Amino acid sequence: MSESFPRLSARTRRFTLGVPRGFTISPDGGRVVFLRTKSGTDPVTCLWELDTRDHVERLVVDPRTLNADEENLPPEERARRERSRESAGGVVGYAADKEVAKAVFALSGELYVTVLATGDTQKLETPGGVIDPRLSPDGRTVAYVSQGALRVQDLATGDDRALAAPESDTVTYGLAEFIAAEEMDRMRGYWWSPDSDALLVERADEAPVRTWYIADPANPSKPAAEQRYPAAGTPNAVTELFVIGLDGSRVAVPYEQEYLTTASWDSHALSIVTMSRDQKSLRLFTVDPATGASTLVREDSDPAWVDVVGGVPAHLDDGSLVWVAAHEGGNRLFVGDRAVTPPTLQVRDVLDVDHDSVLFRASGDPTEIQLWTWDGHSLLPVSTRSGVFSGRMSGGVGVLTEQTLDAEGVSTTVVLRDGMALPIPSVAERPGLDLRVSLGRSGRRELATAVVLPSWHEPGSRKLPVLMDPYGGPHAQRVLARHGGYLESQWFAEQGFAVIVADGRGTPGRGPAWEREVLDDLATPALEDQVDALRGVAEQYPDDLDLSRVGIRGWSFGGFLAALAVLRRPDVFHAAVAGAPVTDWRLYDTCYTERYLGHPDEQPEVYDRSSLFGDAAKLERPLLLIHGLADDNVVAAHTLRLSSALLAAGRSHIVLPLSGVTHMTPQEVVAENLLLLQVEFLKKSLGG
Repeated sequence: MSESFPRLSARTRRFTLGVPRGFTISPDGGRVVFLRTKSGTDPVTCLWELDTRDHVERLVVDPRTLNADEENLPPEERARRERSRESAGGVVGYAADKEVAKAVFALSGELYVTVLATGDTQKLETPGGVIDPRLSPDGRTVAYVSQGALRVQDLATGDDRALAAPESDTVTYGLAEFIAAEEMDRMRGYWWSPDSDALLVERADEAPVRTWYIADPANPSKPAAEQRYPAAGTPNAVTELFVIGLDGSRVAVPYEQEYLTTASWDSHALSIVTMSRDQKSLRLFTVDPATGASTLVREDSDPAWVDVVGGVPAHLDDGSLVWVAAHEGGNRLFVGDRAVTPPTLQVRDVLDVDHDSVLFRASGDPTEIQLWTWDGHSLLPVSTRSGVFSGRMSGGVGVLTEQTLDAEGVSTTVVLRDGMALPIPSVAERPGLDLRVSLGRSGRRELATAVVLPSWHEPGSRKLPVLMDPYGGPHAQRVLARHGGYLESQWFAEQGFAVIVADGRGTPGRGPAWEREVLDDLATPALEDQVDALRGVAEQYPDDLDLSRVGIRGWSFGGFLAALAVLRRPDVFHAAVAGAPVTDWRLYDTCYTERYLGHPDEQPEVYDRSSLFGDAAKLERPLLLIHGLADDNVVAAHTLRLSSALLAAGRSHIVLPLSGVTHMTPQEVVAENLLLLQVEFLKKSLGG
């Protein structure tokens, strides 16, 4: 008997194991280094190299040969993986020198260096658990964080010393603080100089941040874990920057705005980007590393908020600045002071700059993410099929990853200078589902919508109960032209549902104005758009949808939206499964929440409007609340406080607490059974 989809999805980490990722191309384009597990059910990630000249793929590092205990991770590394949503093990990250001759990585808290040409791998002695090791560009020195200190080790002599040591137990050097990692996609806290003689280093002090306690009620003898959590309206960590030389010199780099969003240090400039607490101003500076003095290069502002975009700032060979900003109704690529993309092409991020060419991702149709290049003179499409693409570029060689609706999994191709294409195979498991997805527009606002029907359903033969399956929140998207995005939805459809996935206002791909429709209200537009999408799809499929039996499920913001739906629109939604829902935005973090709702002390009515607590007495439909008790992102207090409000109002509901489970629910048995329990609840609640 073949393995069930829920079990296989859990074992394969939702079919991500075995997919090549983490690509680095050598400057001459001769080699591509990447990460991949050995099979689609193997959670141990290995380091590989493809020689683009002889077309030979070679295993460089297999963690199992290093006798490393994957479970022995420093707590900071566990937190980093939670922030980056990393569910695999082994070599989950690495950093190479400028020539891509050596690579360093941390494994079970130990530091390793490998010579990529030979695979010769050596464990380096360190005084404690290792976080985020990075080689100097010249490959002679490795920097890393251990016990809050930024340390460097000379690879030739083995000399290991602290460049910056924490002054208290609330201080770290070289690590991205919680907000940077969780909300700004900045996973690093230090940057090497191009000459390998100094580093730009973040100092973060969490002393002002309030302490929360994450307890495990299933193990009362275990003390609660302390966590500094910057909830909306409360203090953030204090961050500072220093240029620290290998000779021990230290130069402060002062800045005024609260958030350090990113930094870069290339041959043209040491650059930092900062953002105000209200997120209406973003400033780019160049810094003199000798004095710490900053020069303002540009400032972007917006009455709602400014966006933090990945991959910028960067520079062409001639020093021209590469930047992305909202301008004339579109998210546009700038080279120098000139916008080189039209407002109708929404730039997502910059992936690489190779001499005078820029590789970036952008959307014309919001359901697609295409690859483009700017070659100094014109825009050129790299991808031409409908789908979701990404890639890298260096030395005239490109790596192209492709996901489409009509093909399973992720396809990876190396494109050489002469146009020859070399595949990097994926060994991911096949989900074994017959995908039946139709993408289109629905409702008054022409919402991007996916309709997922059972593979066995004959159109017009019967009306199916409906399951809305949204995320629905800002800056995230579900309706994309890629097969892997609908596997769970298709599995739910196979259980007898017509599944609808809809992206409403606030989601990316349709321009700045569309994204800013959720300003000051995360509840009303999101819920209205789910109702609008449902009615629009019902008009398109009048003989296939039973609107008297409509359920909704979601996780995180999707969980908030699911609970909101049955509380405020019981006339439309008849049952809800809310996983790890945000129930009161005062309990969520500063950066995400204040971007959309402002400061709670200044706009309390805005927070009340987006809270679920005031609607507790309205519940008249079945509601299943699911929450991991170890969740340090959306803490379990969200669900427990909503449950208390529902109980006080005399409203029946079900709470499923998950002991030891975080926001990602990586545990195999938990992930499998969560799908089965949701189907059981929905069938029972909707009848049939």
